[in-house]
Amino acid sequence: MLMGKILKSTQSYDVTLFQTPQFGQTKGYRQVYRLTVSGEDHDDVLAEVYRMFNVPDLVPKDYRARYVSTGDILLIDEGIYGQFFYRLSSDGWERIHRMYVR
Repeated sequence: MLMGKILKSTQSYDVTLFQTPQFGQTKGYRQVYRLTVSGEDHDDVLAEVYRMFNVPDLVPKDYRARYVSTGDILLIDEGIYGQFFYRLSSDGWERIHRMYVR
């Protein structure tokens, strides 16, 4: 168990959160916050971002948007390795194509 934690390394990911002006809209996404998150993989980053923006004590002081909810989009930018978009659905985070961000 300890050896498994030692072998796994964390990495810093550039993360951008997109939301629509009002909950439930499907067009008009705007960037509302950008930050760097450390994690082992995208699943760790997605869980950390969801937790950070839905627990009142963990929300950054300069964050001025609503809580993360269904329909919000997260961009994980890995530089030369590509950009990965995820949308929060009722089943959890699902990977989407870039064309959905309008």
